[in-house]
Amino acid sequence: MAFVGSAVRRVVSAVRPPLSPLCRTSGRSYSSEHTKEKSVPYEKTLKHEESPSSGPTKPLPRSADAVVIGGGSLGCQTVYHLAKMGMTNVVLLERDRLTAGTTWHTAGLLWQLRPSDVEVELLAHTRNVISKDLEEETGLHTGWIQNGGLFIASNKQRLDEYKRLMSLGKVYGIESHVLSPAETKDLYPLMNVNDLYGTLYVPKDGTMDPAGTCTTLSRAASARGVIENCPVTGIQVRADDLGVKKVKAVETRHGTIETPCVVNCAGVWATKLGEMAGVRVPLVAMHHAYVVTERIEGIQNMPNVRDHDASVYLRLQGDALSVGGYEQNPVFWDEFIFIGAINRVPVLEQTGIKSTVCGPESFTADHKPLMGEAPEVRGYFLGCGFNSAGMMLGGGCGRELAHWIIHGRPEKDMYGYDIRRFHNSLTGNQCWIRERSHESYAKNYSVVFPFDEPLASRNMRKDPFHQVLMEQGCVFQERHGWERPGWFNKDGPAPVKDYDYYGAYDIKKNVNYKYNELLGKEYTFGFPPHHDVIKSECLSCRHGVAVFDMSYFGKFYLTGPDAKQAADWLFTADVNKKPGSTVYTCMLNKRGGAEADLTVSRLEPGAPFMPLAPESNGDAYYLAIGGGVAEHNWNHIKSVLHDQGFQCQLTDQSEEMGMISIQGPKSREVLQEVLDADLSNEAFPFSTHKIVNAAGHQVRAMRLSFVGELGWELHIPKDSCLPVYSAVMAAGAKHGIINSGYRAIDSLSIEKGYRHWHADLRPDDTPLEAGLGFTCKLKSSIPFQGRDRLEKQKEEGLRRRIVCFTIDEKVPMFGLEAVFRNGVPVGHLRRSEYGYFIDKTIGYGYIRNPDGGVVSADFIKRGEFTLERMGETYKAKAHLKTPFDPENKRVKGIYA
Repeated sequence: MAFVGSAVRRVVSAVRPPLSPLCRTSGRSYSSEHTKEKSVPYEKTLKHEESPSSGPTKPLPRSADAVVIGGGSLGCQTVYHLAKMGMTNVVLLERDRLTAGTTWHTAGLLWQLRPSDVEVELLAHTRNVISKDLEEETGLHTGWIQNGGLFIASNKQRLDEYKRLMSLGKVYGIESHVLSPAETKDLYPLMNVNDLYGTLYVPKDGTMDPAGTCTTLSRAASARGVIENCPVTGIQVRADDLGVKKVKAVETRHGTIETPCVVNCAGVWATKLGEMAGVRVPLVAMHHAYVVTERIEGIQNMPNVRDHDASVYLRLQGDALSVGGYEQNPVFWDEFIFIGAINRVPVLEQTGIKSTVCGPESFTADHKPLMGEAPEVRGYFLGCGFNSAGMMLGGGCGRELAHWIIHGRPEKDMYGYDIRRFHNSLTGNQCWIRERSHESYAKNYSVVFPFDEPLASRNMRKDPFHQVLMEQGCVFQERHGWERPGWFNKDGPAPVKDYDYYGAYDIKKNVNYKYNELLGKEYTFGFPPHHDVIKSECLSCRHGVAVFDMSYFGKFYLTGPDAKQAADWLFTADVNKKPGSTVYTCMLNKRGGAEADLTVSRLEPGAPFMPLAPESNGDAYYLAIGGGVAEHNWNHIKSVLHDQGFQCQLTDQSEEMGMISIQGPKSREVLQEVLDADLSNEAFPFSTHKIVNAAGHQVRAMRLSFVGELGWELHIPKDSCLPVYSAVMAAGAKHGIINSGYRAIDSLSIEKGYRHWHADLRPDDTPLEAGLGFTCKLKSSIPFQGRDRLEKQKEEGLRRRIVCFTIDEKVPMFGLEAVFRNGVPVGHLRRSEYGYFIDKTIGYGYIRNPDGGVVSADFIKRGEFTLERMGETYKAKAHLKTPFDPENKRVKGIYA
């Protein structure tokens, strides 16, 4: 029998074909002592595209309320939860047998702690379903084993990351302990701890059995709805009277099922299934492999291990170990994973390999799943792209997907998984999909730092200011494919280069890469070296004037016969003020949760003056939306217009206009030299807009602020962007004008108390909870989507609400820090930044009353609050109003 240490080269050579980095794979390979077909009975499913010779296990119904395609973890969990929510006429179609796709070779690990509050909640639900609910409902054991989990830290940064998880876990009641190397050795005697910095031990983590779980799920849901040996051959789509495409039916070789809803849970085959309906599914398939050892004496009952720095996991499998991990050259198996495992558990050097398993797994551009209704076809839902986490996320995601299907949206904030988080120009771009998916795979075990940026597939969308800002030292961030300014380096340009795959696949690695070097300096949980640079940008805005390139914003026009009616229904605020007005507002879902915050400007009717004004005979509106969520907003609006039957046109002019924001006490003096308009408070009040001349070019000027200062936005046709920018910078030179980026905006906005969507404001937050009740026209009689939920919440009182916290100690916080009231956990920070003007760390988080009661102003005032950061506790002050300019004078141009 081959030992792990001496068999590495044989394993590598057996499963390492000469594949290019862009290669797709759909087969499974074996090496060393081959796994017997009888123990893994799905070989033909992975090796061959043709369907099994036998027919379906049950007759196909003529119709169904929903057809779920794919009998793996997500498919089974979705069917189970649909049944739990009352949808019984559901069919699950599996081309071979349950778990025959990618689920059969999953490691089945469940780690409860992740750097995301939503994922912690999703994992908790999976654990509850697997360990408790299914056994109570069916009397069957799913194969759940609670043997605990151990995270390995070889350096301080890694242990700091784990301490952040520990603090978040306290909010959710998840037990975890930071252990010294000696304590780790006591817990896991076979482990080498000589190179350890420490570990994080989570006693109630565990291991799931894929086959046992999926079989039990299908029985609990209704065995009649599961049809195996039935490949799908086509999906019928029809267009309704408004021209909107909808799912009509699912075709198989054995019959057609009429249905309004298809759920694509097909794993690595999801892309092919998407093509059948004209839906883009941006994922790639890569080899993912692990070995199973022979028996190891003393390994019994040991916890599962994740050694992120060695890029390896060790899963307890009876009296043996499964050893796998993530490498920088995926597609084939690499040697260093075994070396890392042997270093961590030296007994592996003398342990035989019982089997090696290598199967295809689907990976996405940001290492997050693809879920939700596809933008291209109504009724076509995605539940795929789970990046080897389908088993542990399956329960939580299956429940949210079922709720999405039945109620039109999930209960939790699933934006991070929603297919609409990607811009439509990217989801069909194979270069972007492959490069970003590779980088996400290669960095899967990297420390999750707050300000990391991707290196893959950059420069996909550039605004007209990109080159001139880059030459001035702009360090760009990537959002939605756009390159947007992050901050400005004093030492000259730092351009983003073509992706080098981190030197894998014999691709030459980038050298003298200044952008990557600057990014590396961000890899800290302390203040970065350029902390003072961002401070300078912020204070220049507070005391003088700064210009921000915000061109990546989404810019939409809403016009048509029903535009006013649609605007009344879509927006929480009354946007139907006189033309020339601009209103900050939210858009809600049916449950009253905030799907967006944006500004809506009412336009004068008239002839087209594109891109600055659309043609309209009646009501017309200009929508300016944060660029990172523009696709999500676009699809939300389109869906509401369709569902309500409004006769409207939504036009996207995002690529046709740039946008710069000039902010600060001296902004009026600068712009008065550039614009041919009176900028006084009387002539140009806050929250108004008009088309003006700027250095000989027509622009739309809006008196608005995202930073809490006197200022204007200039929305500029792209061909006029550089001349207008040059004129602004020339006029501002004597006033000390500087370029500033989004790192400064993040600090300035939190200092002022302005909300950021998907941080302080999410689809599971209502405007009332978020302190944005002023955006809601509740005093009027005008109906709007979600109004009934807000009225009920207002009547009953808030059970949770956002609170501002500051601390006196000069330590950085980034969000996820636990909030304690009188020593009891009541929530966590959503977002935190350093406020340079008030010279304090500021954080915003939602808190609850531990007794389940109303969170009143008195409840906040009477509490003693602390924030926990990496296990350290800091006394915090709670604020009911922003500590910066609470009377809102500065945006009005009133400076003491």
